[in-house]
Amino acid sequence: MNLASIPSPSTGVIELGPIPLRGYAFCIIIGVFVAVWFGNKRWIARGGKAGTVADVAVWAVPFGLVGGRLYHVITDYQLYFSEGENWVDAFKIWQGGLGIWGAIAFGAVGAWIACRRRGIPLPAWADALAPGIAIAQAIGRWGNWFNQELYGKPTDLPWALEISEGANRVAGTYHPTFLYESLWCVGVALLVIWADRRFTLGHGRAFALYVAAYCAGRGWIEYMRVDEAHHILGLRLNVWTAIIVFVLAVAYMVVSAKTRPGREEVVEPDRDAPAKTSDEDGAAGSDAAAQDAGAKKDPFTKDGPGERGTGLTAGSTEAAAEKS
Repeated sequence: MNLASIPSPSTGVIELGPIPLRGYAFCIIIGVFVAVWFGNKRWIARGGKAGTVADVAVWAVPFGLVGGRLYHVITDYQLYFSEGENWVDAFKIWQGGLGIWGAIAFGAVGAWIACRRRGIPLPAWADALAPGIAIAQAIGRWGNWFNQELYGKPTDLPWALEISEGANRVAGTYHPTFLYESLWCVGVALLVIWADRRFTLGHGRAFALYVAAYCAGRGWIEYMRVDEAHHILGLRLNVWTAIIVFVLAVAYMVVSAKTRPGREEVVEPDRDAPAKTSDEDGAAGSDAAAQDAGAKKDPFTKDGPGERGTGLTAGSTEAAAEKS
């Protein structure tokens, strides 16, 4: 018998008149806003302009949502395309189901497009946003709590999660893997912030550290989950994904540190500098011509470079010699 446990909400939807406020979607939206806000502060601290992070996020977030949903639907296709299932449910993103791997990959494509349009380096933008993404994931994981999904194995620990009877779930107390991952993501954000200050990470290495640290936690948390998943050589598909992505992230950090040490000195071009007008260019050209003409004066003329300020000319010098 459990003396303490974490209750699950009786519903994941709050009706605000005709508008249903879904807990899962609310957590995702709040996470995005926090990531953009914090990323903007870090971008400005690195010499960028206010608003750039949000402008790039306008591209990255929709791409990320599409990628996250695609990854989930492809890797769990049996939930939507097997006998007795309705394929239309694959579009019901509010019911849960976003794969972080697809979200980051597709979101990076959207960010790359936006960064090219603004003329800024994608790795620098990703470094600024990295801890914010981890915080957004920490917030977003509470959406699983609202939906009573992605919990772990049965347990009677004091922090066990209460799950009620429902479709594809059995009432009981389970490991709150959503909470484990949420706390892990907070730790990842703190790690990236500390390492970035301590080692002055640049050229995408702060983002790579976030990816590696997240994968390290996702591996053991994923192993605890009991929801249906595909297995390869006895391990869940997402465990293998975490291992592969972890290795790639660490390899990138090592290679990048050797080939591109240090941090970018300029992360965003100065677009606010006023361009020279044709009048200014003409005036500058006139000044240069005048200076050039002055340099070619006879060295013995008044104010020439040879006898500047003496007031003597060749003629006055000869006259003075004859009088003497």
